Amino acid sequence: MAPSAFSLPTAHFGSTGHVSSRVIFGAAALGAMSQERADATIEQVVAAGVNHFDTAASYGESELRLAPWLASHRSEVFLATKTGDRSGSGARAELELSLERLGVDHVDLIQLHNLVEQDDWEQAHGPDGAVQALAKARDEGLVRFIGVTGHGTRIAGMHLKSLAEFDYASVLFPHNTTMLANEAYRADVEELLAVCADKQVAAQTIKAIARGRWPEDHDGKRFSWYEPLEDPDAIGRAVRAVLGDPQLFLNTTSDARKLGVVFDAATSGLPAPTDQELQEDIAAFGIAPLFDGRELERI
Repeated sequence: MAPSAFSLPTAHFGSTGHVSSRVIFGAAALGAMSQERADATIEQVVAAGVNHFDTAASYGESELRLAPWLASHRSEVFLATKTGDRSGSGARAELELSLERLGVDHVDLIQLHNLVEQDDWEQAHGPDGAVQALAKARDEGLVRFIGVTGHGTRIAGMHLKSLAEFDYASVLFPHNTTMLANEAYRADVEELLAVCADKQVAAQTIKAIARGRWPEDHDGKRFSWYEPLEDPDAIGRAVRAVLGDPQLFLNTTSDARKLGVVFDAATSGLPAPTDQELQEDIAAFGIAPLFDGRELERI
Protein backbone atom coordinates (compact mmCIF):
# COMPACT_ATOMS: atom_id res chain seq x y z
CA MET A 1 0.00 0.00 0.00
CA ALA A 2 1.28 3.47 -0.86
CA PRO A 3 2.19 5.75 2.04
CA SER A 4 -0.74 7.79 3.31
CA ALA A 5 -0.85 11.53 2.85
CA PHE A 6 -2.30 11.75 6.34
CA SER A 7 -0.55 11.40 9.70
CA LEU A 8 -1.87 9.75 12.83
CA PRO A 9 -4.48 11.93 14.56
CA THR A 10 -3.46 13.39 17.91
CA ALA A 11 -5.29 14.85 20.90
CA HIS A 12 -4.60 16.12 24.40
CA PHE A 13 -4.49 13.09 26.70
CA GLY A 14 -7.01 14.36 29.20
CA SER A 15 -5.57 16.98 31.54
CA THR A 16 -2.03 15.56 31.48
CA GLY A 17 -0.73 18.20 29.09
CA HIS A 18 0.56 15.55 26.68
CA VAL A 19 -0.58 15.56 23.07
CA SER A 20 -0.78 11.82 22.36
CA SER A 21 -1.24 9.96 19.13
CA ARG A 22 -4.84 8.75 19.25
CA VAL A 23 -3.53 5.30 18.37
CA ILE A 24 -1.67 4.04 21.44
CA PHE A 25 0.75 1.15 21.16
CA GLY A 26 -0.50 -1.80 23.17
CA ALA A 27 2.92 -3.13 24.14
CA ALA A 28 1.45 -6.43 25.30
CA ALA A 29 2.37 -7.37 21.73
CA LEU A 30 6.03 -7.54 22.83
CA GLY A 31 5.40 -9.93 25.71
CA ALA A 32 6.56 -13.14 24.04
CA MET A 33 8.82 -11.67 21.33
CA SER A 34 12.55 -11.97 20.93
CA GLN A 35 14.42 -8.71 21.50
CA GLU A 36 15.22 -8.50 17.78
CA ARG A 37 11.56 -8.82 16.81
CA ALA A 38 10.53 -6.38 19.53
CA ASP A 39 13.05 -3.80 18.32
CA ALA A 40 11.66 -4.04 14.79
CA THR A 41 8.09 -3.74 16.06
CA ILE A 42 8.91 -0.65 18.11
CA GLU A 43 10.55 0.95 15.08
CA GLN A 44 7.42 0.24 13.04
CA VAL A 45 5.26 1.83 15.72
CA VAL A 46 7.42 4.92 16.08
CA ALA A 47 7.72 5.34 12.30
CA ALA A 48 3.92 5.40 12.12
CA GLY A 49 3.86 8.38 14.48
CA VAL A 50 2.88 6.72 17.77
CA ASN A 51 4.17 8.63 20.80
CA HIS A 52 2.31 6.80 23.59
CA PHE A 53 3.14 3.27 24.79
CA ASP A 54 0.97 1.18 27.11
CA THR A 55 2.41 -1.85 28.90
CA ALA A 56 1.90 -3.70 32.20
CA ALA A 57 3.86 -5.68 34.74
CA SER A 58 1.76 -8.72 33.79
CA TYR A 59 2.48 -8.55 30.03
CA GLY A 60 5.19 -11.19 29.95
CA GLU A 61 8.54 -9.69 28.95
CA SER A 62 7.00 -6.51 27.49
CA GLU A 63 8.63 -4.08 29.91
CA LEU A 64 12.05 -5.72 29.40
CA ARG A 65 11.65 -5.57 25.63
CA LEU A 66 10.91 -1.83 25.80
CA ALA A 67 13.93 -1.05 27.97
CA PRO A 68 16.66 -0.96 25.28
CA TRP A 69 14.70 1.51 23.15
CA LEU A 70 13.72 3.62 26.16
CA ALA A 71 17.38 3.90 27.18
CA SER A 72 17.91 6.50 24.45
CA HIS A 73 14.35 7.58 23.59
CA ARG A 74 12.55 7.94 26.94
CA SER A 75 11.60 11.59 26.39
CA GLU A 76 9.91 10.81 23.08
CA VAL A 77 6.94 8.87 24.46
CA PHE A 78 4.23 9.03 27.06
CA LEU A 79 4.90 5.81 28.98
CA ALA A 80 2.12 3.94 30.78
CA THR A 81 2.21 0.72 32.77
CA LYS A 82 -0.21 -1.06 35.11
CA THR A 83 -0.42 -2.84 38.44
CA GLY A 84 -2.91 -5.55 39.30
CA ASP A 85 -2.18 -5.41 43.02
CA ARG A 86 -4.86 -3.80 45.22
CA SER A 87 -2.78 -3.40 48.38
CA GLY A 88 -0.62 -0.36 48.90
CA SER A 89 2.56 -2.29 49.57
CA GLY A 90 1.95 -4.63 46.64
CA ALA A 91 1.17 -1.84 44.19
CA ARG A 92 4.24 0.11 45.28
CA ALA A 93 6.45 -2.95 44.89
CA GLU A 94 5.03 -3.69 41.46
CA LEU A 95 5.58 -0.08 40.35
CA GLU A 96 9.18 -0.18 41.54
CA LEU A 97 9.73 -3.46 39.69
CA SER A 98 8.26 -1.95 36.52
CA LEU A 99 10.61 1.02 36.78
CA GLU A 100 13.54 -1.37 37.14
CA ARG A 101 12.45 -3.55 34.24
CA LEU A 102 11.79 -0.55 32.00
CA GLY A 103 15.08 1.05 33.01
CA VAL A 104 13.46 4.42 33.78
CA ASP A 105 13.20 6.65 36.82
CA HIS A 106 9.50 7.35 36.34
CA VAL A 107 6.48 6.46 34.24
CA ASP A 108 3.93 8.96 33.02
CA LEU A 109 0.92 6.85 33.94
CA ILE A 110 0.34 3.97 36.33
CA GLN A 111 -3.03 2.26 35.92
CA LEU A 112 -4.98 0.04 38.30
CA HIS A 113 -5.46 -2.97 36.04
CA ASN A 114 -8.96 -4.41 35.55
CA LEU A 115 -10.54 -2.81 38.62
CA VAL A 116 -14.03 -4.24 38.24
CA GLU A 117 -14.83 -6.39 41.30
CA GLN A 118 -16.37 -4.61 44.29
CA ASP A 119 -14.05 -6.15 46.88
CA ASP A 120 -11.01 -5.24 44.80
CA TRP A 121 -12.36 -1.72 44.40
CA GLU A 122 -12.87 -1.30 48.14
CA GLN A 123 -9.40 -2.55 48.97
CA ALA A 124 -7.73 -0.38 46.34
CA HIS A 125 -9.50 2.77 47.55
CA GLY A 126 -9.32 1.94 51.25
CA PRO A 127 -6.71 2.69 53.90
CA ASP A 128 -3.30 1.36 52.88
CA GLY A 129 -4.74 0.54 49.46
CA ALA A 130 -3.17 0.85 46.02
CA VAL A 131 -4.60 4.31 45.31
CA GLN A 132 -3.11 5.81 48.46
CA ALA A 133 0.29 4.25 47.74
CA LEU A 134 0.33 5.32 44.10
CA ALA A 135 -0.65 8.86 45.06
CA LYS A 136 2.36 8.90 47.37
CA ALA A 137 4.54 7.59 44.55
CA ARG A 138 3.18 10.41 42.39
CA ASP A 139 4.19 12.93 45.04
CA GLU A 140 7.68 11.41 45.02
CA GLY A 141 8.00 11.77 41.24
CA LEU A 142 7.96 8.04 40.41
CA VAL A 143 4.77 8.46 38.38
CA ARG A 144 3.06 11.54 36.99
CA PHE A 145 -0.56 10.37 36.70
CA ILE A 146 -2.84 7.55 37.85
CA GLY A 147 -5.46 5.79 35.72
CA VAL A 148 -7.81 2.83 35.87
CA THR A 149 -8.61 0.08 33.37
CA GLY A 150 -11.00 -2.83 32.96
CA HIS A 151 -12.88 -5.36 30.89
CA GLY A 152 -16.44 -6.63 30.69
CA THR A 153 -19.90 -5.12 30.63
CA ARG A 154 -19.67 -3.77 34.20
CA ILE A 155 -16.51 -1.75 33.79
CA ALA A 156 -17.95 1.51 32.47
CA GLY A 157 -20.22 1.68 35.51
CA MET A 158 -17.30 0.87 37.82
CA HIS A 159 -15.22 3.59 36.18
CA LEU A 160 -17.99 6.07 37.03
CA LYS A 161 -17.73 4.94 40.64
CA SER A 162 -13.95 5.27 40.53
CA LEU A 163 -14.05 8.78 39.07
CA ALA A 164 -16.42 9.85 41.82
CA GLU A 165 -13.92 8.59 44.41
CA PHE A 166 -10.56 9.76 43.01
CA ASP A 167 -9.20 12.12 40.37
CA TYR A 168 -7.98 9.57 37.87
CA ALA A 169 -6.28 10.95 34.76
CA SER A 170 -7.55 8.23 32.43
CA VAL A 171 -9.92 5.30 32.04
CA LEU A 172 -9.74 2.34 29.66
CA PHE A 173 -12.63 0.12 28.56
CA PRO A 174 -13.84 -2.11 25.67
CA HIS A 175 -15.44 -0.30 22.75
CA ASN A 176 -16.78 -1.93 19.59
CA THR A 177 -20.10 -2.37 17.81
CA THR A 178 -21.16 -5.60 19.52
CA MET A 179 -20.28 -4.27 22.99
CA LEU A 180 -22.26 -1.10 22.40
CA ALA A 181 -25.25 -3.13 21.19
CA ASN A 182 -25.74 -3.97 24.87
CA GLU A 183 -28.09 -1.14 25.86
CA ALA A 184 -27.04 -1.06 29.52
CA TYR A 185 -23.36 -0.99 28.62
CA ARG A 186 -23.89 1.69 26.00
CA ALA A 187 -25.75 3.87 28.51
CA ASP A 188 -22.89 3.48 31.00
CA VAL A 189 -20.33 4.34 28.31
CA GLU A 190 -22.25 7.43 27.27
CA GLU A 191 -22.47 8.59 30.88
CA LEU A 192 -18.80 7.80 31.42
CA LEU A 193 -17.76 9.81 28.38
CA ALA A 194 -19.81 12.76 29.56
CA VAL A 195 -18.07 12.66 32.94
CA CYS A 196 -14.68 12.27 31.26
CA ALA A 197 -15.35 15.32 29.09
CA ASP A 198 -16.40 17.35 32.11
CA LYS A 199 -13.39 16.31 34.21
CA GLN A 200 -10.85 16.21 31.34
CA VAL A 201 -10.19 12.50 31.82
CA ALA A 202 -8.65 10.64 28.89
CA ALA A 203 -10.87 7.88 27.46
CA GLN A 204 -8.91 4.89 26.13
CA THR A 205 -10.54 2.01 24.29
CA ILE A 206 -9.61 -1.62 23.70
CA LYS A 207 -10.97 -4.55 21.67
CA ALA A 208 -11.83 -2.46 18.61
CA ILE A 209 -10.96 -5.23 16.14
CA ALA A 210 -12.18 -8.22 18.15
CA ARG A 211 -14.10 -10.84 16.16
CA GLY A 212 -14.98 -12.87 19.25
CA ARG A 213 -13.67 -15.54 21.59
CA TRP A 214 -11.47 -18.20 20.06
CA PRO A 215 -13.38 -21.31 18.95
CA GLU A 216 -12.77 -24.20 21.32
CA ASP A 217 -11.36 -26.29 18.48
CA HIS A 218 -8.83 -23.65 17.34
CA ASP A 219 -5.38 -25.22 17.52
CA GLY A 220 -3.31 -22.56 15.73
CA LYS A 221 -1.23 -19.74 17.17
CA ARG A 222 -2.91 -17.11 19.31
CA PHE A 223 -1.29 -13.69 19.56
CA SER A 224 -4.24 -12.21 21.43
CA TRP A 225 -6.57 -13.71 24.04
CA TYR A 226 -9.48 -12.99 21.67
CA GLU A 227 -9.74 -13.78 17.97
CA PRO A 228 -9.13 -10.59 15.95
CA LEU A 229 -10.64 -9.72 12.61
CA GLU A 230 -8.50 -10.73 9.63
CA ASP A 231 -10.13 -8.82 6.76
CA PRO A 232 -8.22 -5.53 6.26
CA ASP A 233 -11.30 -3.59 5.20
CA ALA A 234 -13.27 -4.76 8.23
CA ILE A 235 -10.35 -3.89 10.51
CA GLY A 236 -10.22 -0.47 8.89
CA ARG A 237 -13.90 0.16 9.52
CA ALA A 238 -13.58 -0.99 13.15
CA VAL A 239 -10.64 1.35 13.72
CA ARG A 240 -12.37 4.29 12.08
CA ALA A 241 -15.52 3.62 14.13
CA VAL A 242 -13.49 4.39 17.26
CA LEU A 243 -11.41 7.24 15.89
CA GLY A 244 -14.54 8.82 14.42
CA ASP A 245 -15.26 9.99 17.97
CA PRO A 246 -12.61 12.65 18.71
CA GLN A 247 -12.83 11.93 22.44
CA LEU A 248 -11.52 8.37 22.12
CA PHE A 249 -8.04 6.88 22.01
CA LEU A 250 -7.52 3.42 20.50
CA ASN A 251 -5.09 0.93 22.05
CA THR A 252 -3.71 -1.51 19.52
CA THR A 253 -4.17 -5.27 19.76
CA SER A 254 -1.48 -7.58 21.12
CA ASP A 255 -1.40 -9.25 17.69
CA ALA A 256 1.44 -7.23 16.17
CA ARG A 257 0.67 -8.58 12.70
CA LYS A 258 -2.31 -6.22 12.64
CA LEU A 259 -0.36 -3.04 13.39
CA GLY A 260 0.18 -2.02 9.77
CA VAL A 261 -3.51 -2.36 8.90
CA VAL A 262 -4.50 -0.35 11.99
CA PHE A 263 -2.05 2.43 11.12
CA ASP A 264 -3.27 2.48 7.51
CA ALA A 265 -6.86 2.86 8.69
CA ALA A 266 -5.97 5.59 11.17
CA THR A 267 -4.15 7.63 8.52
CA SER A 268 -6.49 6.93 5.60
CA GLY A 269 -8.46 10.14 5.92
CA LEU A 270 -11.64 8.15 5.37
CA PRO A 271 -14.75 8.97 7.41
CA ALA A 272 -16.19 6.79 10.14
CA PRO A 273 -18.21 3.87 8.76
CA THR A 274 -21.98 3.94 8.76
CA ASP A 275 -24.00 1.82 11.17
CA GLN A 276 -25.14 -0.24 8.20
CA GLU A 277 -21.54 -1.00 7.20
CA LEU A 278 -20.72 -2.12 10.73
CA GLN A 279 -23.80 -4.33 10.90
CA GLU A 280 -22.87 -5.86 7.55
CA ASP A 281 -19.43 -6.70 8.95
CA ILE A 282 -21.01 -8.38 11.97
CA ALA A 283 -23.03 -10.60 9.65
CA ALA A 284 -20.26 -11.24 7.14
CA PHE A 285 -17.51 -12.09 9.63
CA GLY A 286 -19.50 -13.57 12.49
CA ILE A 287 -18.47 -10.90 14.98
CA ALA A 288 -19.73 -11.76 18.45
CA PRO A 289 -19.60 -10.00 21.84
CA LEU A 290 -16.57 -10.80 24.00
CA PHE A 291 -18.62 -10.23 27.15
CA ASP A 292 -22.26 -10.85 27.98
CA GLY A 293 -22.62 -10.08 31.68
CA ARG A 294 -22.93 -13.81 32.39
CA GLU A 295 -20.69 -16.73 31.38
CA LEU A 296 -18.48 -14.54 29.18
CA GLU A 297 -17.98 -11.71 31.66
CA ARG A 298 -14.36 -12.36 32.59
CA ILE A 299 -11.21 -12.68 30.53
